[in-house]
Amino acid sequence: MTDDSAPRARGGRPRDASRDTAILTAALEVLAEHGYERMTMDQVARRAGAGKATLYRRWPSKSDLVVQAVAQFDRMPTLDELPDTGSLRGDLLALMRPQTPDDERRTLALASGMASLLPADPALAEVAGTALVEPFVASQRLLIRRAIERGEVRDDVDVETIAFVTPSMTAFRLIVQRKPIDVNLLARLVDTVVLPACGLRPGEHEKP
Repeated sequence: MTDDSAPRARGGRPRDASRDTAILTAALEVLAEHGYERMTMDQVARRAGAGKATLYRRWPSKSDLVVQAVAQFDRMPTLDELPDTGSLRGDLLALMRPQTPDDERRTLALASGMASLLPADPALAEVAGTALVEPFVASQRLLIRRAIERGEVRDDVDVETIAFVTPSMTAFRLIVQRKPIDVNLLARLVDTVVLPACGLRPGEHEKP
């Protein structure tokens, strides 16, 4: 019996997973910098130090490449991984706050780069929902439920609906309005929509 766990390229040679990772990372970088319409396989190949033929053997089209690159983010969070500041507002803002300004620019550029393609590419829309939106919703859900457990939020709030507010409004702004998002916008959503829906006011229950 042969071991089928490692994918093989044509000719039986083992496929180098590290090369795949480098190419997928390069694809995300090029997508963030240029957007999907101006992104080319040549640019990705140069960034990854790979031949264009290698890319096309593994991903028949630019869309296929972007779909797999985005799919790398498909991992649901656990409560232990999420911020614990002692208040729901602090937790939500910490969740949305990038570690560095470069992280913020890269994340927003990547989201903007995909926005024009999502309505026209069902495969990318599906993987973006699974890999990007669903973990974001799950994180909000976990934080709201923890706030309920510590007595900060009433136990009769509609957790499922509230958890979708920020991800949904973010997607609407990017895809429908074609406008950028930033941390200040996300903070306003928390203060004016999410917290009131939870029966809270900004600053309430926050530690000094």
